[in-house]
Amino acid sequence: MKIFIGADHRGQELKDKLKNYLLENGFDVKDSTIPSHEGDDYPDFAYEICNQVLKEDGLGILLCGTGIGMSIAANKIKGIRCAKVNNENEAFLAKSHNAANVIALSYKLTLDAAIPIVDMFIATKPASEERHLRRIEKINKIENNTYTL
Repeated sequence: MKIFIGADHRGQELKDKLKNYLLENGFDVKDSTIPSHEGDDYPDFAYEICNQVLKEDGLGILLCGTGIGMSIAANKIKGIRCAKVNNENEAFLAKSHNAANVIALSYKLTLDAAIPIVDMFIATKPASEERHLRRIEKINKIENNTYTL
């Protein structure tokens, strides 16, 4: 499984550390091709990484100031379910209940705090229980503008 990772200038340092950690642990990691610099725009990174996630059926990790902007931008891309997560439990629930294929993190996390979150996200199986699948289908209908109450 490929893991795509991208960050704006604020998340660059933590992104590089997470990328090295993942590579050292045998993961196939693809970094953003967009140069990071002061004044860059997080939607650019979200767009690039999320499209790669969809194209190659991988997982994505996005980092910015809070993770909120990245998650909002990512969720505008059809087929992406991005969760802004702060801890391992949220990473687990995002994937096991909502089949998240991307997570967004704040650059303010330490590497020691980010690693268990990323490990949990990668290791967790996507949603499979009927109630979660039903809810994901409703989200897909909202995304496709076919949802009705």
